[in-house]
Amino acid sequence: MILTSLARIMSGVVSIYMLLCIVRIFFSWMPSLIDTKWGRLIARLTDPYLDLFRTITLFRTSAVDFTPIVALTVLSVINNLFMTLSYAVRITFGFILSLLLDAGWSAVSFLLGFFLVIVLIRIIGFIARIATLHPLWQILDSMINPLLFKVNNVIYRGRAVDYLQGLITGFVVVLLVRSLGGWIVRMLTSLLMSLPF
Repeated sequence: MILTSLARIMSGVVSIYMLLCIVRIFFSWMPSLIDTKWGRLIARLTDPYLDLFRTITLFRTSAVDFTPIVALTVLSVINNLFMTLSYAVRITFGFILSLLLDAGWSAVSFLLGFFLVIVLIRIIGFIARIATLHPLWQILDSMINPLLFKVNNVIYRGRAVDYLQGLITGFVVVLLVRSLGGWIVRMLTSLLMSLPF
């Protein structure tokens, strides 16, 4: 089918572009490489895309920038979508909807997973009392506190709780939401895939 062939081509294009983005990220660690002919070319091709994610404050602080990871994750989701389309035997409206739902959840799942990893690191650091005054903890707190405070406001209804208790509560709640969300999405995906149209 034309659609599957086109999807296969697009998957290849996205894979190549993802590789260019990885090279660009590597070059950013070695500024001398950016000033080369190939460095400037790769920067022109990838910077407009990577810059789109630098506005996401959740993954960016004054000291650390995690937005390239988000940008690569989005490309990976898109690539998986095209790969699935390229091997599809029968493409229906339900199949397309299931792909879009799965792609959307993959992005949300990544955000929740990222949050869980940061909270787990924070819990371990808090319990072990590892360099409690280190700026790293302030950076991590600035990334997780907005969602953490919202979760705890719902659970504790504004009641003041110990920070460690708040961390553990936020971790458990988000883990449950991620697990339950994944189960619901799998059920809906199967339902959409079974649609005859």
